[in-house]
Amino acid sequence: MEKFDFYINGQWIKPSGTEIFDVINPATEQAVAEISLGDSVDVDRAVAAACQAFKSYSQTSVAERIELLTTIREIYKRRLDDVADAIQSEMGAPSYLARGPQAMVGLAHLKAAIRALDKHEFEYMHGDFLIRHEPIGVCGLITPWNWPVNQVVSKLAPCIASGCTAVLKPSEIAPLSSLVIADIMDEAKVPAGVFNLINGIGPVVGEAMSAHPDIDMMSFTGSTRGGIAVAKASANSVKRVSQELGGKSANIVLDDDAFESSIRKGVSLCMNNTGQSCNAPTRMLIPSGRKLEAYEIARKTAEQVIVGDPREDSTVVGPLVSAVQYDKVQSLIEAGLEEGATLLTGGAGKPDGLDRGYYAKPTVFGDVKNDMTIAREEIFGPVLSIIAYDDIDDAVAIANDTDYGLAAYVSGQDKDILTAIGRRLRAGQVHINYGSGGADAPFGGYKQSGNGREKAEWGLEEFLEVKAIMGA
Repeated sequence: MEKFDFYINGQWIKPSGTEIFDVINPATEQAVAEISLGDSVDVDRAVAAACQAFKSYSQTSVAERIELLTTIREIYKRRLDDVADAIQSEMGAPSYLARGPQAMVGLAHLKAAIRALDKHEFEYMHGDFLIRHEPIGVCGLITPWNWPVNQVVSKLAPCIASGCTAVLKPSEIAPLSSLVIADIMDEAKVPAGVFNLINGIGPVVGEAMSAHPDIDMMSFTGSTRGGIAVAKASANSVKRVSQELGGKSANIVLDDDAFESSIRKGVSLCMNNTGQSCNAPTRMLIPSGRKLEAYEIARKTAEQVIVGDPREDSTVVGPLVSAVQYDKVQSLIEAGLEEGATLLTGGAGKPDGLDRGYYAKPTVFGDVKNDMTIAREEIFGPVLSIIAYDDIDDAVAIANDTDYGLAAYVSGQDKDILTAIGRRLRAGQVHINYGSGGADAPFGGYKQSGNGREKAEWGLEEFLEVKAIMGA
């Protein structure tokens, strides 16, 4: 497939440059598409279109925006298979995942944005002055490859709901699902300039967007390193920056009758999406008195995970997204071995019979200390580190001893105890027994996991300014 054009001002147009990039299917290591890589000229065009569109779109009524989002959602629903096929081709998600959560989450975010928009109070009296919530302006959206539709729609839906206009740069590694979304926006007759898409790399297009004086807000999801670059480039124009960055989430497993179930579920969730989720429970904290029992449960669970061709119905874990990501995961597995962690299962190299594709072995380490590299760095692969704790105070201290704070998990029988522990954890989301709030729960982190929140009413508020009118 040749996907060279960008979507700017309601039209598919030729990019200013001629640089081409191959989109690789990680299961085959073969190119499935070619895209153009944009530059600052393309950014200028898109921003100019978004600025012009903002003048009228920001004045639309709530009812008009709900109608638009509803139309987008209906078309998205009809194009669900196209979205899923694109996700599977570009980042290797297994069929159950690509056609399930990876694609379906777009519908959930659109529904949550519609609901938040419908109930939001944009103007109200507060004492003797008037408070207004107004769209911030032109918003730059930069999204990653690991949950491509999730991150695009979790930004785009509230952006449009708020009355803002958008310039989107999806990951160049996984741009195909975003191109389907651009088709959906076009078919929905989103007003020209309200949505614009440019493909490109971070140091060129991302940098130009972040530094652009006419972009009022940057919403970035990706690595902490990338988030720092966006924040620095944005600083000169003092624009708002919202970031959802890395994670190294702890999973505290309690010593009770749910012990085996808690460990099995924790291992499975860590391996989900080939470990390529920023909120994955990658540090499992277990009571030191049951260490060997925990190791055996975790080993058996990991060894039951079926790794293989994403198109096969039996596949649970597909490939890593790229050769670069594969090499990173391998180097961190080697670091775990060198620093003295005990390899319980998995390890370096590819699984047997999978010589083609960026496949990694589901790997579990025991005897991990919280100062080891595999406990500190985000691996972003199917690798679990098991750390022993002495008591709950020790577990909480280990869990909070990280540069990150995106998510945390607490697993066991007594929900009152689990919730009390959850209150002590420094993370933006705490999952009790792996529960999830889906598209309705605020998502974002503490510390180097970023700032701001996405989803539902919290996501909507990220794109709004607060104005006070005195004497009204």
